[in-house]
Amino acid sequence: MVELVRKHGVYPLSIEESNLPDLNEKESRVKRYGMVIGLRPEAEQEYRTYHGDVWPKVLEVIRECNIRNYSIYFKDGKLFSYFEYCGRDFAADMARMAADQTTKEWWAIMKPMQAPLATRQDGEWWAEMEEVFHFD
Repeated sequence: MVELVRKHGVYPLSIEESNLPDLNEKESRVKRYGMVIGLRPEAEQEYRTYHGDVWPKVLEVIRECNIRNYSIYFKDGKLFSYFEYCGRDFAADMARMAADQTTKEWWAIMKPMQAPLATRQDGEWWAEMEEVFHFD
């Protein structure tokens, strides 16, 4: 469910290609997501510190929920996240992530550091961005 990612966000992950789920050609199409949110200026160093050492259980849940190639970038008080979803059921995977107790604890620390954009859609925390160009 895109709304759960918009509302709560997810965090960095590195993973080997060999761990990708076994999907048929139709199901294996990767969906790319770009999202943006503000970062409170006083929280920048703390946010960087946490993301320099993300809790292993948070990363495990992200991996189990079929998120790959996750990055968060920072510029001028804004965080930009990019990730690829390679699973079969985004809504179910995001619900599973949102239900994880360690992930809830992580999000409870991150949310006060973030400043959602005034232009975000109703129900969004991280504002979803429209992809206007892609080149492989």
